[in-house]
Amino acid sequence: MNTTPRSVLISGASIAGPALAFWLRKAGFAVTVVEKSATIRDGGYPIDVRGTALDAARRMGILPRLRDLHIDSRRLTFLDTDGSEVASLEPNAIVGGIDGEDVEVRRGDLTSTLYDLVRDDADFRFEDSIETLAQHAGGVDVTFRSGRQATYDLVFGADGLHSATRGLVFGDEKQFHHYLGYSFAGFTMPNDFGLYREGLAWSTPGKGAALYAVLESKDIHGFLVFARTDPPIEAFRDPEAQRDLVAATFAGEGWEIPRMVTAMREADDLFFDVVSQIHLPRWTDGRVALVGDAAHAPSFLTGQGTSLALVGAYVLGHALATIPDHAAAFAAYESRLRGFVERNQALVGEGKATLFPTTAEALERRNAALRQLTKAPAPTPRPEHSALTLPDLPG
Repeated sequence: MNTTPRSVLISGASIAGPALAFWLRKAGFAVTVVEKSATIRDGGYPIDVRGTALDAARRMGILPRLRDLHIDSRRLTFLDTDGSEVASLEPNAIVGGIDGEDVEVRRGDLTSTLYDLVRDDADFRFEDSIETLAQHAGGVDVTFRSGRQATYDLVFGADGLHSATRGLVFGDEKQFHHYLGYSFAGFTMPNDFGLYREGLAWSTPGKGAALYAVLESKDIHGFLVFARTDPPIEAFRDPEAQRDLVAATFAGEGWEIPRMVTAMREADDLFFDVVSQIHLPRWTDGRVALVGDAAHAPSFLTGQGTSLALVGAYVLGHALATIPDHAAAFAAYESRLRGFVERNQALVGEGKATLFPTTAEALERRNAALRQLTKAPAPTPRPEHSALTLPDLPG
């Protein structure tokens, strides 16, 4: 009788990858995780864990830790083009969260928590990535960029919006990439604005900016977001082109925009990307499956990317733990998760209209709606966030 555990390779060590590694190790798989970065990335903007994802975190045993790390943002103030206040609200009034239940943590705190959970049980290989994949009846032959070669029973792409694994197996990203009309730059800058556990969001038609203070940090998260008909493909791999594009787009704007542009130019942690979703007709092919943003990025306009990654990792791990045949397990994964993903991806229509209007008329409608929210009763949770009940694992 063969008792050798099935071997799996996970590409990506951000959120979906380590979460999936946890569940597959629990199910008895031998897990290798490959990550192109030199280490787990710390820092980063705040992210939310809501609804069904809270149950996934609870089942992993990390929910108490996440509650300890909760940054407890207390106020989000919207500003008009001239910097005057439009409305000041509790953040949950915008996102439909549940005060005292939902968790907001720094992205790096979540990735570190997940890594610490599995680092001793999985083989993490940093500064490497998948170069080629070849599927056959007995497994998947993988060649790595480092030159190393290995064969695995299953391979999982958890490598984000621009997933290289997805490209190798499913084809060019252009087929699945749904650009939502915005690009953004995120960076940190000194917190000399007097902000504490709060955010400021400035808007003018087609452009937005935000400053976000987390706990007692001496730094503040800055965001510059702008509408653009076509994605700036020419800037994707050129940081200087990104800085030039953002600076040109926001040239001549008032409020604190000049300070933010200067900080953006000087930042050593600039993150530039487009606001997009990934829509795939299927998330699996043979012995390869995608999870998290690689499979179904919802965009930050929904606020659900992290939650979908945690839920997806659990559902995929559960399927493989309870169904011996991987093809049947993959089918169960897609069947159980797809409706939940599509409901949350559909939140983008509301988020897009509310947060980043592109015309003066739309901006005034948004501002009027924000003023009404200040008079509204406590927000109710969005049903989409909890639209899936996780199945129990045996034992």
